[in-house]
Amino acid sequence: MSTQLHNDISEETVRQLAEERDEPEWLLETRLDALDALDDLDYPSVIETPGRKWTNLEDLDFEALVDPLEQTEDKDQVGPEDVRVEAFHDALQDDDLAELVEDRFGSIVDPQQNRLTALSTALFTTGTVIHVPEAVDAEDVKIRTSMNSRSLFNYTLVVTEKNASVTILERQDTGDDVEGERYYSGIVEVDAGENSYVQYGSLQDFDQQTYNYTLKRGDADTYSTVHWVEGNLGSRLTKTGVSTELNGDSSETKIVGAFFGHDDQHFDLDAKVWHRAEHTTADLVTRGVIDDEARSVYEGVQDVGRGAWDTSSYQRENTLMLSDESEADASPKLIINNHDTEASHSATVGQIDQEDLFYMRGRALPEQTATNMLVEGFFVPVLEEIEVDELREDLEERIHERLH
Repeated sequence: MSTQLHNDISEETVRQLAEERDEPEWLLETRLDALDALDDLDYPSVIETPGRKWTNLEDLDFEALVDPLEQTEDKDQVGPEDVRVEAFHDALQDDDLAELVEDRFGSIVDPQQNRLTALSTALFTTGTVIHVPEAVDAEDVKIRTSMNSRSLFNYTLVVTEKNASVTILERQDTGDDVEGERYYSGIVEVDAGENSYVQYGSLQDFDQQTYNYTLKRGDADTYSTVHWVEGNLGSRLTKTGVSTELNGDSSETKIVGAFFGHDDQHFDLDAKVWHRAEHTTADLVTRGVIDDEARSVYEGVQDVGRGAWDTSSYQRENTLMLSDESEADASPKLIINNHDTEASHSATVGQIDQEDLFYMRGRALPEQTATNMLVEGFFVPVLEEIEVDELREDLEERIHERLH
């Protein structure tokens, strides 16, 4: 491993973080195990084309980016009265929630899945626990995190019981008083109980000096649904993974992504679904625009297991490049081990259609105005997939701002 970890990433630091937050012994042991595993773990996998690795995570300078003992943030987390929405360490002081957290923590995202998840597990200081009781229909759960320090490690756990539903909107940005390069890491676990429905929408809008790593994974039980919506607009570099394991019969998932990069931003995005039960359905839809010297790389995987009879799985990814200096790559994949499957995947990378541009300019529209209209229209198929009105409107507004 070429990356040098910060001197404060040590057992002493981890014990101090746990002691200051009055954490139980099981969590301290989980942190220490993750810390011990760091040197033996690889970085998250990235796409490589002949002669080139598109995202070189080994170049992250943790010595300069991470300050484990000085993590601060402004966080708002609210929800309806019949849903428990608690700060992570407040949840550990509640008898019912503490037992839930101990039972589910790390059950969907392995704390030692890769070097960055282990680092996040060892050092996280903030987070949210959302518990939706049986048969409760919850809307308007909102989480907003503004990072006010050089680094921040965040953890979110969502648990829905049988016949419950919840819609969650998460926003992430950088505080006004923060200067210099920063590192943000976030892990999200969603445990969707039988016949429950979870829609998790997020909008990442960090400033362009922030390096961002996030991993979101859901586990869908019988007849349950996990829908993800992820908007990426900010950061200097983003490496993100969104995935669902369809472990229950007739479970389903949708993963909707939108990104817009400019200047020299870099987005490395992957979406994955594992079909492990019968009659499961998945739909992966991503659209992105890159301008200036921005770069994007996308990997989508649909994995159909041997026992996943009667599977429907679809994937579409489209990237629009607005400049000759921008770069994009996409790698959609199908792994099918059951013949009773309907599946397809597609990915396109290209520039604005010059005939469309010529047509609009012929109607007396200035070239920039016509280009902006075509870009906004390009995002429409993704925006139409977003059921959360507030998130859709936020994305539309930020796309419009970037174009004008």
